[in-house]
Amino acid sequence: MRCIFFDSIGYIDPAVWNSIANSENPFLRHEFLAALEQSGSVSPATGWKPHHLVVYDGDITIAVLPLYLKFHSYGEYIFDFSWANAYQRYGLDYYPKLLSAIPFVPATGIRLAHVNNVDKERLFSFVAETLIANAEHAKISSLHILLADQQEANLWSQQKLSLKITTQFHWHNNNYKHFPDFLETFNSRKRKAVKKERQSIVDQCIEIERLTGTDLTSEHWDYFHQFYQDTYAKRSGHGGYLKREFFTYIQNSMPEQTLIIFAKRNGHYIAGALYFFNSTTLYGRHWGCVEEVEFLHFELCYYQGIDFCIKNNLQKFEAGAQGEHKIQRGFIPSPVYSNHWIADERFRSAINHNISEESQGNLTYIEEMKEFLPFKSVE
Repeated sequence: MRCIFFDSIGYIDPAVWNSIANSENPFLRHEFLAALEQSGSVSPATGWKPHHLVVYDGDITIAVLPLYLKFHSYGEYIFDFSWANAYQRYGLDYYPKLLSAIPFVPATGIRLAHVNNVDKERLFSFVAETLIANAEHAKISSLHILLADQQEANLWSQQKLSLKITTQFHWHNNNYKHFPDFLETFNSRKRKAVKKERQSIVDQCIEIERLTGTDLTSEHWDYFHQFYQDTYAKRSGHGGYLKREFFTYIQNSMPEQTLIIFAKRNGHYIAGALYFFNSTTLYGRHWGCVEEVEFLHFELCYYQGIDFCIKNNLQKFEAGAQGEHKIQRGFIPSPVYSNHWIADERFRSAINHNISEESQGNLTYIEEMKEFLPFKSVE
């Protein structure tokens, strides 16, 4: 086996990348990663320097890994600011770090994609050794693999990368026929609360419009980008990580995996939520609004997404990072995984101890939060 690092996804043949990555995963597609780079949303100037890895067996591509040299910890959703602060207190550089993740996306999934007939243990051992050697040679502080699925995270944990468990909230489709069928699984009080929230949207004369694929025009993307920027500006003081050009690339290259759910009042768009999806899973990504309407966030970002899953027989809905308010709406507390290697042995022990304690704390938290699920079985 041999590896080559590439400082742009553009240097890698899209057909080769996608044949390994499996285009079912929207965020691992060459088109998605290229849209981030070509739009300037991901670049050295924004703190994300592409460093993608391709693995060969002879002349045959057998694995690919989205990889970045990262100069801050924003846009990742697995937080290591305390580790960076510890380095800073001792006058040491935590950045750049080596990071395998999908920029600005908290979705779980494959990170090291590979052909089916590969020896996984040998592959992961080789790639881990290569990444660690690359980090040590370049004097990079650490290596991080974020939000890989459980099977992959376990493989990384066998290769010197400590396993960290955090929490997200995921919805699962138990063969529901329609939204009221799902709601019938709730206890009476929680069911009434959801009905009240949804009825409030109707009472406020809000119309809902779902658009996918080529039904999404440039004008629709203009509206959504405005909502996205305005909401980020209110919350964070800046216009968001994704540039307008990113949405143009997505519109042109992968419309079949995109969905925007808009809210309209008096014929005018006032809010929108952006999703990506494949044949099994819906991923909620961004939302924005120009009018504040009570319960509208819940309607566009949760209830409409659940409804879409049921109607299209999707089995899972990942609605983004964090959010205990999702529990009472039927999203189940779920473990998600990341892996970490720290170069400096003086910090490695302390950080690994922190990882162990935080992981155990999250497992306890998940079980405690399940007690607040709205389903009849826990009344």
